[in-house]
Amino acid sequence: MNAPDRNIRPEIRQLDEAAVNRIAAGEVVERPASAVKELVENALDAGAGRIEIAYADGGKTLIRVRDDGHGMGPEDLPLALSRHATSKIDGSDLLNIRSFGFRGEALPSLGAVGRLTIISRVAGEDAARISVTGGRMGKPRPDAAPQGTTVELRDLFHATPARLKFLRSDRAEAQAISDVIRRLALAEPYVGFTLSDVSQDAPREILRLDAAQGALFDALEERVAAMLGRDFTENALRIDTERDGLRLTGFAGLPTYSRGAAVAQYLFVNGRPVRDKLLIGALRAAYSDVMARDRHPVVVLNIDCAPELVDVNVHPAKTEVRFRDPGLARGLVVSGLRHALAEQGHRSASTVASAMLGAMAEPTRLSQIDRPSPRAVQGAYRLQAPDAGGLAEPQARWETAPSARAEPVSEPQSDAPLGAARAQIHGTYILAQTARGMVIVDQHAAHERLVYERLKAARDARGIAAQALLIPEIVELAAHEAAQILDLAPELARLGFGIEPFGGSAVMVRETPAILGEVDARGLVRDILDELAQLGASAQLEARIDAVLSRMSCHGSIRAGRRMRVEEMNALLREMEATPLSGQCNHGRPTYVELGLDQIEKLFGRR
Repeated sequence: MNAPDRNIRPEIRQLDEAAVNRIAAGEVVERPASAVKELVENALDAGAGRIEIAYADGGKTLIRVRDDGHGMGPEDLPLALSRHATSKIDGSDLLNIRSFGFRGEALPSLGAVGRLTIISRVAGEDAARISVTGGRMGKPRPDAAPQGTTVELRDLFHATPARLKFLRSDRAEAQAISDVIRRLALAEPYVGFTLSDVSQDAPREILRLDAAQGALFDALEERVAAMLGRDFTENALRIDTERDGLRLTGFAGLPTYSRGAAVAQYLFVNGRPVRDKLLIGALRAAYSDVMARDRHPVVVLNIDCAPELVDVNVHPAKTEVRFRDPGLARGLVVSGLRHALAEQGHRSASTVASAMLGAMAEPTRLSQIDRPSPRAVQGAYRLQAPDAGGLAEPQARWETAPSARAEPVSEPQSDAPLGAARAQIHGTYILAQTARGMVIVDQHAAHERLVYERLKAARDARGIAAQALLIPEIVELAAHEAAQILDLAPELARLGFGIEPFGGSAVMVRETPAILGEVDARGLVRDILDELAQLGASAQLEARIDAVLSRMSCHGSIRAGRRMRVEEMNALLREMEATPLSGQCNHGRPTYVELGLDQIEKLFGRR
């Protein structure tokens, strides 16, 4: 690469409007899904009750969004295609934003990179149409249309063909469009959505969601069930908690109802879908103690707050936000979810039982020819009656002496959630009978969680003992890093990590947590700083201590293969019922599987 000639002074030029619009479009419209997002958000801001979205070839050749909102008049159409023209804010207060859009950039940006047509009609007025191609706007013309607005975008990026080379396959772009609609549909459960692929001659409906009814939580649950399935709502906790002006609501899946990737995490701020690293980090911290590192929770969560407490004007795509008090927002998510999970006690996902049943071979089904007729079945029942004459002789021969006869033991079914222990299988699993079926408990995994919770309770009550270093560790840092780590010094001291300034930008580590044994203090300081830079908060030290407690609980729990007495098994079941988070072990695996009587009967072809 040649060095620039510093003797040549570059000339400052004013870019023409077309170039400015194309540059702006590159920030707002990255791919077809970005265009769909902007258009659907406009429809929602217009008060639409039903929105229809259609695309062709992954949105590259056609995107059409039709809504039944309040519409625009003929005089509004040219203004709507002008940059920084909007009806959503007056410009006096950029923090008091209560709509999805507010920049006034979407429509002119789309018109700069594609062929855009808008048809709109206000109630009681005639409809009008306007078109713009490559930034060149036509004049409004009369048209015929129902109330609302239809925006049609054809040949996206035809004015900037180089951008087309960076798009992915039609299937991938269509999947991105579907994901955008799903997120917006979860944000607005009272709005109906239809998504169609019109690439072929016969349109293919991808998604249809009717407007939900009822109170907010009921409407959201209806929409969530339609989007994520009834399995999720049956294995999710209702979240509703508030702190200092921030309110967290929604649904959070049980730890045993998890995914292998973070593809089902829907986060919203004031109803706006976001992908915010602060909230993602808080979500990971909330589940860190009950879920394996390679598993991810399923959640639909919304933070509501006054618009002044959050800045949504930090990125053109508006998917990132900045809270006035990031620590408050993070703490609300972490404490709200942990409290909700703890309140559920021993609860485990019902899908665990379904997975177990699916792993079993289906019972052999009788063909219609081999199946006895109802009359034959009734006759067989009569012959099996104690006083049946046909079996009197054989029955007499089979009976044993009265003294050797086994009398049935009459024991009432336990009303406890995890039932009463009946047997131990292979020295590892406890079989318990409940009022509705049976429970199979992994004795080692269950006791491991119980011991772990006892160790954590002792830690919280007495704190973490610290061990003084014979020679304090001096760690050289950048000035801002030293300030960051010293701000955390009181919190780190509670965990047994003593740190103090050493002059300049260096810090001195005097003590480390005794439970960790020999510690690389310099590496631990670096890990904490890295987590601070990435997430705005650090739980690195606490996570290491929890990992040690988890290992201690593993070694101190009942081992697989140990024979247990019935009273010991019942004591374990009762303690599980009284211990939060006992439905999963320290690594996120279920501690028990519950099978209902109807599921058991299906295994034997009785249903």
